[in-house]
Amino acid sequence: MDTAFKKSFPNDKQQFSWDHMTMGVCYYPEHWDENLWADDLARMKESGISVIRVAEFAWSKIEPAENEFDFSFFDRFLNLCLEQKMNVIFSTPTATPPAWLTEAHEEVLNARMDGVLYRHGCRKHYNYNSPVYQDYCRKIVTQSAMHYGPHPAVIGWQIDNELNCELRDFYSEADDTAFRAFLQEKYETLNALNQAWGTVFWNQTYTDWKEVHLPRLTPAQGVNPHMKLDYCRFLAESTFRFCKMQADILRRYIKPGDFITTNGMFSHIDNHRMTKECLDIYMYDSYPNFAFGLGTQPDKDPLCDRWNSKNQNEVRSICPHYGIMEQQSGAGGWTARMEGPAPRPGQLTLWAMQSVAHGADFISFFRWRTCTFGTELYWHGILDYDNRENRKLREVKDFYTKFQTLSPLCNADYVSSFGLLKDYDNIWDMEADIWHERIASYSDNEIFAGAELSNLPYDVLYLQKDSTLSELTRYPVLLYPHPLIMSKERAALLRAYVEQGGTLILGCRSGLKNTYGICEMLPQPGLLQELTGTDVRDFTYTSPAEEDIYADWNGSRLSMPVFNDVLTPLPGTDVLARYANGYYAGEAALTEHRMGKGRTLHLGSAFSRESLPGLLHYAGVVSPFAELIEADGRDVELTLRRKDGRSFLFALNFRPAEITFVLKKKMRFLYENREVSGGQTLPAFGTAVYEVL
Repeated sequence: MDTAFKKSFPNDKQQFSWDHMTMGVCYYPEHWDENLWADDLARMKESGISVIRVAEFAWSKIEPAENEFDFSFFDRFLNLCLEQKMNVIFSTPTATPPAWLTEAHEEVLNARMDGVLYRHGCRKHYNYNSPVYQDYCRKIVTQSAMHYGPHPAVIGWQIDNELNCELRDFYSEADDTAFRAFLQEKYETLNALNQAWGTVFWNQTYTDWKEVHLPRLTPAQGVNPHMKLDYCRFLAESTFRFCKMQADILRRYIKPGDFITTNGMFSHIDNHRMTKECLDIYMYDSYPNFAFGLGTQPDKDPLCDRWNSKNQNEVRSICPHYGIMEQQSGAGGWTARMEGPAPRPGQLTLWAMQSVAHGADFISFFRWRTCTFGTELYWHGILDYDNRENRKLREVKDFYTKFQTLSPLCNADYVSSFGLLKDYDNIWDMEADIWHERIASYSDNEIFAGAELSNLPYDVLYLQKDSTLSELTRYPVLLYPHPLIMSKERAALLRAYVEQGGTLILGCRSGLKNTYGICEMLPQPGLLQELTGTDVRDFTYTSPAEEDIYADWNGSRLSMPVFNDVLTPLPGTDVLARYANGYYAGEAALTEHRMGKGRTLHLGSAFSRESLPGLLHYAGVVSPFAELIEADGRDVELTLRRKDGRSFLFALNFRPAEITFVLKKKMRFLYENREVSGGQTLPAFGTAVYEVL
């Protein structure tokens, strides 16, 4: 049997990694006649597949009726896998509680905000906080782990499936009770809660804990924003506890060396804490076509399905060397919603290499064969309904051949030019505050676009309670776009970063709120004013009735979109750019304030793809590709992975037409193991990986 190894990483972000580039596929033996199993496994092995994921929706195959466990189905399948030398990632089936459970116990079901229950018939119809559901989950996970954990074909375990997919909000009676308990533990007294939530506004003051509920239907969507912020924190805590409950059970029964993971990346989850405290490795589900478009309309959007790289930047912040549990291999769509085109020839490889370029060393395609029934009968896999050889299977085989040439870069680190700071407080505040959401979402998308088009790769770094200065100092330049919520502890960490020599770039609306989401009665930018050396006395959304606002920066036009803070420099602060139009023309738009060995740049607006390259260049950010390749960022995505002094350059063409670029140094083209330099050509949707010599 192929095996992987456990390894501790210095940053403690993961405890497991693959020891070689590994290819897998998602398989559902319960969907197929058992006579197909052996042939399916043999064809997988011939294609280069050595790992399959199973059982995430198969509760009834293990517990067909309450307390009646039957392990024979997966015993037969796992024994066949052992014969065929196929490794298996086994899943806990808690994403789809069976009908016998939900009929007997309605309290396990999730509900809409108005209290109407979600019923059996789809998936994710449960809630995390039902004590009854927790008991049933403990039982099925324990029985599965005890029985299948020792099996030699099993190498890892997936918890649930895509936590918080389909439904990220929970409004059941059990959630209401759990939310109240969460708040009592956090605030201890109603006076403290009333203060934190500003309940004196609109006469919302609570006098008894039984009056406190989950967010409920209100006129004009007027839910208390401070309640909504705590609600998001509660959902993240509930998801974490549900995951940890299962992880703790699995650790008691699985074999040494087998890993625990989960898949997807969805909201209302502290994925960093969950990975750190529950998992060995984190897995992402990569669907570029479904989420970001076909990729054949570069004139409408020059990035097209390159937008998937934005998500993978986030995944890498959770787990630097991650896996892809579900890599798109066919058209995606349900009978009830969603529809998408098939990947064009080359795109299956392109999307998989996009994942590898960003740090994935395990690629598992979804799925082996398209299901002939059910809601996902249009979510296509490698094989189609007819089970015949097709171009997708041929491309999977070709991808495997290319994938194996990349073995030297397994566990290689992604090389970035700067760091992008985020935190969950501000992400969740965006849900309660549409002003915050509009500004921050605009900047987040434009920062990615500007970085991609300028060949300036970046890492995402989440500030958490246990974040250290050493994590920040890995990056000479950090961009923290719009941290409206700011704490004294976080401000002190940022100050330490700047004082030791870092460059911090902040945008508008920074430092406006405390951790409860309440605006501080301080001169803006609040707790960050010492760092910025600015005073914000006037501010406004840019008006669609006026011309685009911009600033003059040494004769260059600096876009100042969405929202403008009018900056007043304090003593010791230099003005780099001034507004050129608007009623505040002539006032400071971009400033620089030095502190210790470092500095803070304060931009009085959101960030744009046009403004970002100039700001980063001024801050000292350089492209890691400058001496390696001459390529237009509009044509090709470039990434660099580095390991043991060796550098590996990825060039990915997301366009439906041939592109050219120039290699400035001699390199080894890994797919063909030959040395190349100078002008190179990539076909439509083509990829290339080079080792720098």
